[in-house]
Amino acid sequence: MAVRLHENGCMSMRFLDRRDAGRQLAGKLSAYADDPSVLVLGLPRGGVPVAYEVARALHAPLDVFVVRKLGVPGHRELAMGAIASGGMRVLNPDVIDALRISPAVVESVAGRELLELERQQRAYRGNAPLPAGGELAGRTVIVVDDGLATGSTMRAAVVALRQSNPSQIVVAAPVAAAATASSLREDADRVVCLDTPQDFHAVSAWYEDFSQTSDEEVRSLLESASHAAFSR
Repeated sequence: MAVRLHENGCMSMRFLDRRDAGRQLAGKLSAYADDPSVLVLGLPRGGVPVAYEVARALHAPLDVFVVRKLGVPGHRELAMGAIASGGMRVLNPDVIDALRISPAVVESVAGRELLELERQQRAYRGNAPLPAGGELAGRTVIVVDDGLATGSTMRAAVVALRQSNPSQIVVAAPVAAAATASSLREDADRVVCLDTPQDFHAVSAWYEDFSQTSDEEVRSLLESASHAAFSR
């Protein structure tokens, strides 16, 4: 971990990489260790390396839940919404209204992202069923990402997972914009973050190494977690 000093003199965490962030985040989730009802879900791609370390520390099973951000055309890092496994869609009306984005544009972007969502599901899970229905009912689900900027992607995941009736949904991320962490508490049962800076800017700003996570790394981590049998 490194420390970032702001202009106002306040210090915030800066992580070496996603695995380092996951190990630190796990420390704040220690109350869930060795609980057989706990399932850790990583949001691909970047959330999976973080979730891997969380699952390993908690001795909990690891799985993946695919969510795709709906990026504004020409500014893809700005989320106007997100879609999740199971057909769930969450839109950000503030962004859509402010930029006067038409319904046709939203549908066009959603259609493209749906194709990628389906491709990722096949790549990561093969023919394995999605973590849904009876598998999640009554369980404590910890949903992990590498950082939360607007929160649209995480919100879509929480709304979709809520349909499977888990007993508790815990949102966990190493870093989140303060306003985003606050708003997600309306959707999740608990939000756990190591840092919630006011001057957030971008998730990448909080990592020394924020290189892209590949599909191959996601598959490798999921296979490793399965073979290691984190759950006990």
